[in-house]
Amino acid sequence: MTTPPSQPGAERTDGASVRIGALVPLTRPGWIQAGQHLLAGLELAVREVNDTGGIAGRPLELVVRDTAADPQRAAAAVDELAGLGVAALAGEYHSVVARAAATRADALGLPFLCSSAVLDALTEQPTEWVARLSPPQSRGWQVYADFLLAAGHSRIAVAAQPSVYWASGTRILRDYLAPRGGTVIELDMSALDATTVCDELVGNRATALLLLVGHPEPAVPIVKSVRRDQRLAEIMIGAPAGQPEFAEWATLLGDDSAAIPFLRYLPERLTPLGVRVEKALREQLAAAPSFVAFEGYDTVAVLADVLRSNGADRARTAESWPRVAVEGTRGQIRFSRMPGISVWQWAGTPIQVVDRDPAELDRFRILHAA
Repeated sequence: MTTPPSQPGAERTDGASVRIGALVPLTRPGWIQAGQHLLAGLELAVREVNDTGGIAGRPLELVVRDTAADPQRAAAAVDELAGLGVAALAGEYHSVVARAAATRADALGLPFLCSSAVLDALTEQPTEWVARLSPPQSRGWQVYADFLLAAGHSRIAVAAQPSVYWASGTRILRDYLAPRGGTVIELDMSALDATTVCDELVGNRATALLLLVGHPEPAVPIVKSVRRDQRLAEIMIGAPAGQPEFAEWATLLGDDSAAIPFLRYLPERLTPLGVRVEKALREQLAAAPSFVAFEGYDTVAVLADVLRSNGADRARTAESWPRVAVEGTRGQIRFSRMPGISVWQWAGTPIQVVDRDPAELDRFRILHAA
């Protein structure tokens, strides 16, 4: 298995360190920018833990594995990391990949704190071994549906690619919008292209188009095609999965990148810790940190607190999820059981619907919050 470049000392074998396995997408077809931001947050938190004495005097170290958005590769990485003796797993951005990792971690009895993936069913059965910081997809996408209704959209088209994640999102939207007077029109992107999507939108009298597709292909061509079709001058384009969050979106689309609402998991105001971390991440990334970078930082903050209290014993770590009370960058983190969710869940994750400001593409406007 390919190991991405890591910082010196990232895989010491003298037994002195407490090791955390980090799963991140760092190569295509994974969303590389998301992986870079996630890893930046993880690494910053590890450095800060070590600057303040580590884990009972032992250094905390990351063992990084690139999942490349491949579920089988992720499952194999979990096996490898378990064999290397990591105390816990952290990370992953892609939901289908995180599900494979969570399933394998559960089978091996390896604690996994999932940073960014939102698919409700991370495991088929309830598990004690897995906890999650990002909100379940059902909660976030229902917030997005409320935003659509408040903005006056009742005929909503979804351009969707075949995927468990996209299918789940479509179902959440349909089930939530239908009793509230909304209609979801599904456009199968395995049978359509960026041009024919426009014809379907006109024919179905849709007032909003949601991009439930990969980035940059085919999301970018679809946006360009819709923006240039005079018949669709009034249609709203949305991207609940967060494609516009990263700078690459604005780079590829320019002015067309603006006014496309998406979900992100930040509060209106960061905690004092968050303000400090934001500055450090900005310097590290040479760019504004995304919410994914904060998720990475908070993941290590939680695991470090657990490891300081309970040592590196895997079973004791898993038993501690319901006792976690950690001040993170975005609020106090506690885990609980939520109906229909198979893992320990942070129920208080902040959720916003934001877009890029047409007047200043690097600025985000908060349109709705929960």
